[in-house]
Amino acid sequence: QVQLVESGGGSVQAGGSLRLSCAASRYTYYMAWFRQVPGKEREGVAVSAGSGRTYYADSLKGRVTISRDNAKNILSLQMNSLKPEDTGMYFCAADPGVYRWTTFQALSGMNYPYWGRGTQVTVSS
Repeated sequence: QVQLVESGGGSVQAGGSLRLSCAASRYTYYMAWFRQVPGKEREGVAVSAGSGRTYYADSLKGRVTISRDNAKNILSLQMNSLKPEDTGMYFCAADPGVYRWTTFQALSGMNYPYWGRGTQVTVSS
C-alpha cells in the first residue's frame, strides 16, 4: 500500500501563488495532482512519471509546475497566477506501475489506486 499526505493548501488572492506538497510512504513510478472544483467533476492537474516526463492539463499549462524529490518521496505542485476558479480540493495520487501512458491516460483518475485525503485551496477575487 501507499500512504499519501498533502499539505500547503490555504487562502490566497487572485494572482497569487501556492506550493503544495505530498509526502508518500514509498516511491511510485507515477505521481499526480488532481483537483475537485465545486460543481465540476474531478480533473487531472499534472503528472510526474519516473522517467522524468511530466504531463499537464491544457487549461493549466504555464501556470503550474510539478516536481518530485525521489530521495524523500515528496511530490510538489507550484501554482502561480491563481484564479478564483482554481478554488477547490487538491488531491495527490499514485500508481506504482511502470508503463508508457498518453497524456489522457496520465490525467485520468481511474488509473490511480492510491489517493491522499486532499488539501483545500481557496483563491479570492
